[in-house]
Amino acid sequence: MGKQGSRRSPRPESRIADLSVGMKDYKLRTSDNSVGGDPCIGRRNSGGDINWNSKVTLADTFKSDYGKPGPFKGVHVGKKHMWFQKHMRSIVFMFSFMGFLFLLDSFMVSIFASVNIHNSSNSNHSSVLKKESAAHINETEAPVQMYSRLLNLASASLAEKEFKQEKSVFWEESNRLASVWKPCAYTKGPTTNLENSGRSNGYMLVSANGGLNQQRVAICNAVAVASLLNATLVLPRFLYSNVWKDPSQFGDIYQEDYFMNTLKDEVSIVKELPSHLKSLDIEAIGSLITDADIMKEAKPFDYSRKVLPLLLRNGVVHFLGFGNRLGFDPLPLNIQKLRCRCNFHALKFVPKIQQVGSLLIGRIRKYEGTRSLVDKQLLGNFMPDIPLKNHNATVGPSRYLALHMRFEVDMVAYSLCDFGGGETERKELQAYREVHFPLLLERLKISKPISPVKLRKLGRCPLTPEEAALVLAGLSLRRGTYIYMAGSQIYGGESKMHPFTSLYPNVVTKETLLTPSELAPFKNFSSQLAALDFIACASADVFAMTDSGSQLASLVSGFRTYYGDGHAPVLRPNKKRLAAILSESSTIGWESFEGRVRKMIEEGQRVRVRGFGRSIYRLPRCPECMCKS
Repeated sequence: MGKQGSRRSPRPESRIADLSVGMKDYKLRTSDNSVGGDPCIGRRNSGGDINWNSKVTLADTFKSDYGKPGPFKGVHVGKKHMWFQKHMRSIVFMFSFMGFLFLLDSFMVSIFASVNIHNSSNSNHSSVLKKESAAHINETEAPVQMYSRLLNLASASLAEKEFKQEKSVFWEESNRLASVWKPCAYTKGPTTNLENSGRSNGYMLVSANGGLNQQRVAICNAVAVASLLNATLVLPRFLYSNVWKDPSQFGDIYQEDYFMNTLKDEVSIVKELPSHLKSLDIEAIGSLITDADIMKEAKPFDYSRKVLPLLLRNGVVHFLGFGNRLGFDPLPLNIQKLRCRCNFHALKFVPKIQQVGSLLIGRIRKYEGTRSLVDKQLLGNFMPDIPLKNHNATVGPSRYLALHMRFEVDMVAYSLCDFGGGETERKELQAYREVHFPLLLERLKISKPISPVKLRKLGRCPLTPEEAALVLAGLSLRRGTYIYMAGSQIYGGESKMHPFTSLYPNVVTKETLLTPSELAPFKNFSSQLAALDFIACASADVFAMTDSGSQLASLVSGFRTYYGDGHAPVLRPNKKRLAAILSESSTIGWESFEGRVRKMIEEGQRVRVRGFGRSIYRLPRCPECMCKS
């Protein structure tokens, strides 16, 4: 409402005067006929406008008085008629002006409305697409739970333990005998063939296949074979794989000079072939050796019988696709010791990987300085010496658990197990097998496949994220614990991870802990990225695995055994026993579940001395690798 005389209330003086006369006349009549009426009726507002209720009343009064005889009727009608004649032009102008404003307003509204409708249609179309996409994602990636009852019990138990401040006992190795074994592969082994003969039998080329962990095993085996054959080892090469799609070579991952210097007293190593041998067609002269020529887990005799004659005759041999082609027993003590020396001492990551690995674990743990021999070996001088901004010195370093979650689509599809995803999941995995595992499908046509239920009972199914979370909850791992997730992309994405994150929300990966610029040098180099996972898992306060047969799990657990000094626990579920426990998921009580899971893990943590034929990389507790104090 504007003030009187404002632009919103233009009133000519003559108009006001005439209105006053009319209002006085009206008041005389209404004061006689409307006893007890509203005193506000017909009163002008402070803004100079007539109240809309008053106008209605006034109109009604005019109507009611129209047919009634009265002493003032003729005078009133005449004055009103004269007033309209006098102000007709003003009234017409005002109505015309108001009409113009109304048309202009309508025109502008129509323009903006058309623009908004156009934008809105595009927005709505985009919104519909997004909603349809989201609906599709929600439909295909809805949370999949196989053990809803146990998840609810686990959630309640974790909340209760959090309230009571109960702690898990699995942050330390329970068996004191673990600290009795000490690293000793750094000492020089017995006299080698090279020192005895004083000369090399020739040069040995090795092209290793697989990913980081398979390549690491191949390097150590190549060093051992070179010593067996008294050959000069050329720094191993890594084959490019369509699976890994990583062009990285030895020097991109490991420190070449350090590697050569560490092993120089036991095996001769050079960076490349001499010039007079580079032009040789190795395949043409019969010195190319493939996996078909050397059996898996081969014995020293196989090499001395098949390879040594070629080496002596041609001066060079090339192992193509060299992997797990040397058994663990029986081997001379010096060869076993050399393997350990190579794996645990000679293979150090390049500074680029050490530096980013230091950032990675420093951001989880928030600690200063070297924590253990594991850190020193993996990170060298690249330890986080400066405390983080949010680090609270009174709280101390935070602990974290690293989990190697083997639940990639290839492993899931190959297992032939059921993972609770229904018909959609079965069709999807079958389609993957048809593309990637045609030989598996051919075998299934010949022999009757084992049912998914029986496969699970036999412990042949990969653990789902849900099952892994239940194991951790059964060990009373606190809900707020930071869990570093290593490995490739989880099959099923959020639908499979939701049960895990509902119990343990603080899941981190190298992608979430490092900035894009910090990860940029490793983009498209899967082996270098895997090296970061190796560091984070080996340095963790607790390392858990879902598949004890994986190379990463084997190498990391062996590394922690060798350098951990009895303070690097490893959680290794027995899939067959866990399947038996989970088969009672609809009836088992939580206390019973906890007890059985803890017993399973405790038995997996027994201090084991390496048995005959077992991997020295996974189980280094043996005289050739470690010493008892």
